Amino acid sequence: MLALDFINIGNGDCILIREMEGTRQKFALMVDFGHDCLIRDDHPGELDPRSQRIYAGDFLRELGVTHLDVALATHFHRDHIGGLGRVLDAVTIDRFYTTYLPPENAPELDPFHPDNNLPKAARNALLCLQIYTEALQSHPDRIKQFELVQGTETISLQLTPDLKMDILCGEPALYRRQKEIYDAAFNGERNGYELVRWAKSINVCSLRQRLYYHGKEIVLGGDAYAHVWETVNLTPCDILKVPHHASFDSTSRKLLEKLQPKTAVVTVAARRPDERPHPYVVSLLQEYVENLYFTDAVELPGLVEPQFHKSVHLEVE
Repeated sequence: MLALDFINIGNGDCILIREMEGTRQKFALMVDFGHDCLIRDDHPGELDPRSQRIYAGDFLRELGVTHLDVALATHFHRDHIGGLGRVLDAVTIDRFYTTYLPPENAPELDPFHPDNNLPKAARNALLCLQIYTEALQSHPDRIKQFELVQGTETISLQLTPDLKMDILCGEPALYRRQKEIYDAAFNGERNGYELVRWAKSINVCSLRQRLYYHGKEIVLGGDAYAHVWETVNLTPCDILKVPHHASFDSTSRKLLEKLQPKTAVVTVAARRPDERPHPYVVSLLQEYVENLYFTDAVELPGLVEPQFHKSVHLEVE
């Protein structure tokens, strides 16, 4: 049996996938690690007292998970990579898939130093990279092997005899550009214009995953915008992790007509001030999908009633 937990870490993504034999864990995969804070500083500061948001590391501890066979970072935004340090506090990892590895002994980027004089978007891009780098540097023995995803081709992995995963990439040139930008940052270069330009591309190069298990297919959309992949050759799936927190540009009718998911999960914090999830996208999903879930207690009058849980838990036999 395949157990999927779309963890309610508040803002961002963290997905735990385990192949189980009874109560015994045969294999564990984690895709993204959530935010480093349960409440973002630009979102409402008061949590509903019924909230069950939880850090990814704490969720793993509650389940008794101490080891991940595979972990994957889709891209370097704080709401996907920020919780990595807490995860590494809780577990060891055999293989870690990533599109960028910081240099050994990488220096601190210090994105908010007054001498940087960088625009906000540039500072935030450096902050995300710094959080990722610090998590790796402070846990040097927790990851056995790094697997660098070059972004030039689909990577197909036979994870277990019954579970297969394809790692799908965006435009190859984006991953080369990412390396140039990040390497330059660690070399002390602070080109605000180039960093801002790159910040606008981070979601576009988000990795996507397609998993195959006992004739069922699960698509994890990362933060990829609909226009990035709605034109590629897509086939129907059973479960869809809706891209980019169901923002307006995350999902289109064309994409849903190709994927035809029976179940969809939106990884999003309740009461976000930026229309995520967007009411139009929620309506579109309700039109196409039999079962629609939200990780946090999202409330949209007339569309969605809040549900409080630590994760959206699904099982595939």
